[in-house]
Amino acid sequence: MGVVIVTLMALVHGAKASTGILLPLLIFADILAVTYYNRHTQWKYLFKFLPWMVFGVLVAVFVGKDLSENLFRKGMAVIILVSVIIMFLWERYEQKNVPDKTWFVSSTGFLAGFTTMIGNLAGAFTNIFFLATRIPKNEFIGTAAWLFFIINFH
Repeated sequence: MGVVIVTLMALVHGAKASTGILLPLLIFADILAVTYYNRHTQWKYLFKFLPWMVFGVLVAVFVGKDLSENLFRKGMAVIILVSVIIMFLWERYEQKNVPDKTWFVSSTGFLAGFTTMIGNLAGAFTNIFFLATRIPKNEFIGTAAWLFFIINFH
């Protein structure tokens, strides 16, 4: 659902502007989620993933600041397509064993940070990481809520 909202906002307001317009709404949703799911947060997974996500955000800031609106929009389109393909393949993948190694955490964290900065599209990458941890649903939601609250608020 998030991909649809991001896409519609980009069509209505332009790619770069939509990223900023959507941010207050995301922060409000993060506050509600953190308030409700706070007790379920798994801090060890948050601290494992967060540094890589921050690194991805910083690289995206450096890369995205000089991109034209057209190139930014094309980048968002590629990220959306890749995210949908990843989610589609993940649903059909027979064996749901995703590696819990440093390369996996760093790459998914970096991609989550980069894609959230370019177009609020980190969902696919964070979901893959948290699914790999095999934590229960409420812990998944609570940890992801804090992760996005920290990233979106700063």
